[in-house]
Amino acid sequence: MNDITEFLKNRRSVLIKNLNAEPVDKGDIDAILECGLRVPDHGVLGPWRISVITPETGRHLGQHILAPEFAAQHAEATEAMLTFERHRFTRTGLVLAVISTPIEHIKIPAWEMHLSVGALCMNLLHGALALGYGAQWVTEWYAQNDRLLKELGGNPQTDKFAGFIYIGHKIEEPNPRRRPEKKDIISVYKPTQ
Repeated sequence: MNDITEFLKNRRSVLIKNLNAEPVDKGDIDAILECGLRVPDHGVLGPWRISVITPETGRHLGQHILAPEFAAQHAEATEAMLTFERHRFTRTGLVLAVISTPIEHIKIPAWEMHLSVGALCMNLLHGALALGYGAQWVTEWYAQNDRLLKELGGNPQTDKFAGFIYIGHKIEEPNPRRRPEKKDIISVYKPTQ
């Protein structure tokens, strides 16, 4: 078995709470982004966008978009909750916001473009983990927020967040996680006729 296969068989996301906000090396950011872009993309349409959020820019988004939007949607929000939202994007050294931007195409269905952006997210995650960082791909309430989508260059009429990839230095190694049993989800096709 080669190193790549071993990595994929054992890869494990690291929870955001187990990451720190130390800066991610610029060269590593470039390498992670390059990994992300090496995905199947029928027609070379590039039906996705990536917004790089550092703790500094994350602080701005938290103060001016996340906290106000959370407060508008949650009348019961406490000051502690709003403080968390102000600092949400500052918990790790890097957040990559990935936006699905499908386009009308005569031959390529939007579904293929959505699958491509999912592959992009997975490659970003793999790139970060392969470099020794911890990373987690999440979609939470703000993945449905049009104001944040617009701020990061998306069009709410056509685009959606595919997710946010949080990347940072690990505070602790992740524990193994239960996976589906192969026998429950994999079958070998046999013709019925």
